Amino acid sequence: MTTIAKNKLTDSFLEIARNASAGTLPELRQTAANILEKQGLPAPKAEEYKFTPISKKIESGISNLQTAKSLSLTPEQVQEALIPELDADVLVFNNGQFDASRSIYTEENYTISSFSDLSADTAGQVGTIAKSEKEPFNALNTVLFEDGLHIHIAKNKVVEKPILLLHFCQANDGQVIAPRVFIHGEANAQATFIERIISVDSEAYFLNSLTEVMVHENAHLYYNKIQNESDAAIEVNNFEADIHRDATLSTVTLSLKGDLIRNNLTLNLRDSGCEGNMYGLYLLNGNTHVDHHTNVDHTKPHADSNELYKGVLADKSRGVFNGKIFVRQDAQKTNAFQQNNNILLSEDAIINTKPQLEIWADDVKCSHGCTTGQLDDEALFYLQARGIGKAEAKNLLLYAFAGEILDHIKIEPLREFCIALVQERLGNL
Repeated sequence: MTTIAKNKLTDSFLEIARNASAGTLPELRQTAANILEKQGLPAPKAEEYKFTPISKKIESGISNLQTAKSLSLTPEQVQEALIPELDADVLVFNNGQFDASRSIYTEENYTISSFSDLSADTAGQVGTIAKSEKEPFNALNTVLFEDGLHIHIAKNKVVEKPILLLHFCQANDGQVIAPRVFIHGEANAQATFIERIISVDSEAYFLNSLTEVMVHENAHLYYNKIQNESDAAIEVNNFEADIHRDATLSTVTLSLKGDLIRNNLTLNLRDSGCEGNMYGLYLLNGNTHVDHHTNVDHTKPHADSNELYKGVLADKSRGVFNGKIFVRQDAQKTNAFQQNNNILLSEDAIINTKPQLEIWADDVKCSHGCTTGQLDDEALFYLQARGIGKAEAKNLLLYAFAGEILDHIKIEPLREFCIALVQERLGNL
C-alpha cells in the first residue's frame, strides 16, 4: 500500500493500522484506508473544521497513537456509573470494546452480537449508512476499530427497559479509543438508548466513536448521550441514521465537560411520514471547546424534522454550531425547523454559529435561526429585588434557559439525573 497521506498524523494512524492484526471486515477496512490515504485528516483550514482544529489538538494532546488496551474494570466501577433509580439493561464498553463480563442484560426483544459473529449479509450493513468517503473520522474509526457491537430489535418488538451503553475510557498502553456500534430497528420496533461516557482518570485520550442506526417502517427509537468527561478528553463522535416510512428517531445530546468535543450528527429522512428530532445542550467553562455539526436530509415528501441546540459559555470556552438542512426536489410538504440559542457569560467566551437551509422544493415549511446574548439584567434585578441572592438568581435564569432541552428526555430517572448534572454544572459557570 503506497502512503500518500496529506499529513503526518494520517501517516501515523495508517502505519499503526498496517501493523495491527487484520481485524473484522477486512474489505471495509481496506476501502477506508484507501480513502484516508487519499483525503487525509482535516487540515487546519478545512472548511468543515475551520473553527475546530481537531488534528492539531490530537497532535499536541496525544503522544501515543496506539489503540488503548482493555482495563481491569471492577463491578464496583460499573455500579457507580449506573443512573440512580433507572431500571435498564447495561452494555459496558471497555476502552471501545464490548465487555460482556461486566454487562448486565437480558436481551428481551432484542439481540446483541459482535461484528465478528455476524452473518455475511448482516455484516454487510456496516458502513452503509456512515460512509468513509463522507467524513474522514468515519474512515479513521473504520481503520482502527477492533470489533463492533450489533444491536438488533426484531420486527414488532418493544424493548421495555432502556439500554444503557457505558463507555469507560482510560489511556492504557495507547491513547486512542475507537468504539463502533450498529443499531438495527426493524418495522414497528421501539427502544430507548442512553450513552454515557466515563473518564476513569484525568489523563488525555482520543475517543473516535461511530454509531450507525437503521430505523425501519413505523419504528420509534430514542437516543440520549451524556458527555461529561475529564478536562483532557478529546472526542470525535460520529452518529448517522437512516429513517424510513412513518418512523421516528429522536436524539438528546448533553455536552458538559471535556477538552475538545466534536459531534457529527446526521439524520437521513428516507421516506414519507418519517420524523427526525435533534436536541442538544452544552454548558462550557474554562477552555472547553464543543462543536456540533448536524445534517438533516429530507428526500421524500411529508416528513418532519425539529432541531434545537442551546449553549451557555463562560470563561474562555468556545462553542461551534453548524447545522444544515437539505430539502430535495421530491420532498414536498416538508416541515423542517432549526434553532440555535446561546448565552455568553464572559467577554472571552466565543460562539460560532451557522444554521443553514438548502431547499430545492417549493411547497415546504422551513425555518432556521440563531440568537446570542447575555443574561437579562432586568430579569436578574427582578429576582434580586424579591430577596433571591445574585448567584441563585443567575442559576435560576440559566436553568430556565436550559430546561427546554431537558424536557425532551422522556424517562423520569434519566431526566432527574440530567437535571442534577446541569444544576451542578451551572453552579460552576
